[in-house]
Parts: sequence; C-alpha cells; structure tokens
Amino acid sequence: MSTEISYTPEEVANILKISRFTVYELIKRGDLTAYRIGRKVRVEAPDLENYKQKAKRLPVSPAYVQTETERDINPNSSSIDEGLIICGQDLVLDILTRHLEKRFPHVRFLRNYVGSMDGLSALYHGQANVVTAHLWDGDTNEYNLPYIRHLVPGHKTVVFNLFYRMEGFYVAAKNPKNIHTWADLRQPGLRFVNRERGSGARVLLDEHLRQLGIPHSRINGYEQEETSHVAVASRVARGEADVGLGIEKAAMQVQAVEFIPMQKERYDLVMREEDMGKPHFQALLEILRSPAFRNEVVGIGGYDVADMGKQLAEI
Repeated sequence: MSTEISYTPEEVANILKISRFTVYELIKRGDLTAYRIGRKVRVEAPDLENYKQKAKRLPVSPAYVQTETERDINPNSSSIDEGLIICGQDLVLDILTRHLEKRFPHVRFLRNYVGSMDGLSALYHGQANVVTAHLWDGDTNEYNLPYIRHLVPGHKTVVFNLFYRMEGFYVAAKNPKNIHTWADLRQPGLRFVNRERGSGARVLLDEHLRQLGIPHSRINGYEQEETSHVAVASRVARGEADVGLGIEKAAMQVQAVEFIPMQKERYDLVMREEDMGKPHFQALLEILRSPAFRNEVVGIGGYDVADMGKQLAEI
C-alpha cells in the first residue's frame, strides 16, 4: 500500500463498510489517525492499514457484530441496541451525550460537529437523529422554524428549546475600533473574521447585512472563516482580526477579548416526530427536564435555561 495514498472519511467508510459518522467517531476517539488540510480531513493508507490490523487482534462477540452491522447498514435507525447521531457544536451537547451514555452504557451516541444548516440537511437525508439549530430569519424575527420548514420538507418534526445564549462581537480590550452596531463592520480597513457557511452565526450576520443593504464585498475579511467561536475569538486576541462574531461563552474562555452583546439567540433541538416514542428520545427529554442536567449547564455559565426541554412547535 503506497504511503502517498490518502482517503477521505467517506472513502474510508466505503472501504470498511461502515457509516462515515462511525469513521468520524473513530478519528475523534483517536482509534484512527487522521490529519486536516484546511477544512478537509484525510486518512493516510498506512494509518488505515494499522487500524485494520489492530482491529483484527481485538476479540469480537457475536452480539457486537450484529449491533455494528445493523448500525452501519441503517445509521438513522434508533432502536435500543443502535446508536444515535446528534448534530451540533455547542459544549452543552457534549454534556447531554455524556448523560445519555450513562443511561444507555451499551449504546453509541455519535456527535457530528456541524453547523445548523448542515444539521437540518442531515436530518432530512436520514443521516442524523437529533440536530440543533440557531438560525435567525430577519423577515419574521423568528428563530429556526422558517428554516426547518424549508430544509426538512415533507417530514414532521418536533422542536424543543435547549437554551438561549448571547451572540455578539469579539473585539480587542477597550474596543479600540469603537464597534457597537452591525453597520460598524463596514469601517474602512476593519479586519473581520467570519464563521463557516451554514453556521448560525454566519446566517445571523448575513441576515443583518441584507437588512442594512450592505454587500459582503464591503466587509473586509468576510471570506476569512473559522469553524468555532473560540477560534474566532482567538484570532481577535492574537491581533489577526479586529472583530469577529460569536457567543459570549467563548469570550469567557479567551483572554484579551471583550464581548459586545448584539442579539439573544434561541438554540433548539429538532427531531423527527416518528422517533418521539422511542426509548432514546424519551430519555433525552427526561434528561433535558431534569434538575441535574439543568444545574450542570447553569454551573458552566453563559446560558439561559428558562425554557430548557419545552416543546416549542410541531412542523
């Protein structure tokens, strides 16, 4: 096998006859070595071969084989013996996944760290079971529901609130560029750092620019993208950008960054109605509404949990 050959996660999934979400989980756990080029993930042929050789030395029970085969043939199935794919990027989802793993220790709960639009698309295509969204529609001043109607057509969904959080600008200490409004982003020479397409922060920015009639070309750095709030805040902290958009929680984690609050956003969970009676989903809702989970989220700061677990809509 040539050392010059590398594979995408999708190609690895085809070789191993598993779902690509399982591949991402293997990479996340460190079982399969991978590297990143920009936003692309690659696995070199020798690393794939090493993983296969190590896997051959592991004892495998018949029950495990059956569960793995069923999960990879039908990754959107949600029976008690199969995994659950949860899409979203916020830290609270990691806490939620941990609580689910305690409840079902023999079930694999996979996290897919994608933005809101990609998550809704995955739900529509049957590639995810639970997705999150924080997409603001400037015409209706509504969060998520207009996007769910358009991105998940023909499928009945149920929407539950997870929390509210504040979106705003990351700026240097003492806000030297005097940035307080969306219109301030078009200042000459101002260096902006953006979030990736499909993320809630990117949609929020684009909607406000649309309402103000400001073309993307007027925003210096609009095409400069990062895939997390912390990465955006870090760029500002290092002096590589004057301003970025993200959540207050990330500003608490990065020194030398001030936070200018702009808009309180609603962060929701979206699921298919047909799944609501299944054990995993009932357990998820029980966890959301439990004092233990709520107190853990409140304890880390930066979140409003007043409506946590409340059903907001059926679409």
